[in-house]
Amino acid sequence: MSDLSVGIEEGDLPARQDNESYADYAYRVLCDELIVLDIKPGAPLNDEQISRRLGVGRTPIREAMKRLESDHLVVAYPRRGTFAAGVDITDLAEISEIRQLLEPAAAARAARMASARTRQELKQFAQEIERLLGGRQSQRNLMRLDMRVHRSIYRATGSRHLEDVLVRYDNLATRIWSLVLEKLPPVSEHIAQHVELLERIADGDADAAAQLTTRHVTDFENLIRGVL
Repeated sequence: MSDLSVGIEEGDLPARQDNESYADYAYRVLCDELIVLDIKPGAPLNDEQISRRLGVGRTPIREAMKRLESDHLVVAYPRRGTFAAGVDITDLAEISEIRQLLEPAAAARAARMASARTRQELKQFAQEIERLLGGRQSQRNLMRLDMRVHRSIYRATGSRHLEDVLVRYDNLATRIWSLVLEKLPPVSEHIAQHVELLERIADGDADAAAQLTTRHVTDFENLIRGVL
């Protein structure tokens, strides 16, 4: 599954990647817009308008919509159309409970299973995060950086099924984050936790990776609850 990019600002449209199908491209763009609430909850999604905006045929758009519906990011109603799914703050507790069970397990598995190449990439990613946090980053770009870290860890597990489940719940959690983003204090300290986590995974320390992930997911829930 493709990474959500750091550095996409509102109004920008990312380019289609090499060997990326039109349906995958439409899915990636729309998924990002739905997660960060560029497409507002409850907003209608018109195939023809999206097709023109993305420069993609309507068949790939429909394929993308089916995937987004299975991800619980859009809702389709017979004879009414397709709409962006709502964001229910009361879902936070349930989503957090699921993530507190699965995210530490994923981090521990990544520490055990990651290839030598992946471990090197995770170390380089940790260094990249330190450089990025040394500059001035918008709250939205920090949020996208957080998503990128999580997806790197999920992919490092080597389990497609675990990755798919975790991406779905991370997307739902990030939509709640997006809803309160402007109320939050700077989240750079929260993102900085990822540096040590990536290093522990790269070092193969499964226990430490699990413990750090538990703290990170708990801190996320507390961060959101602090502004509700």
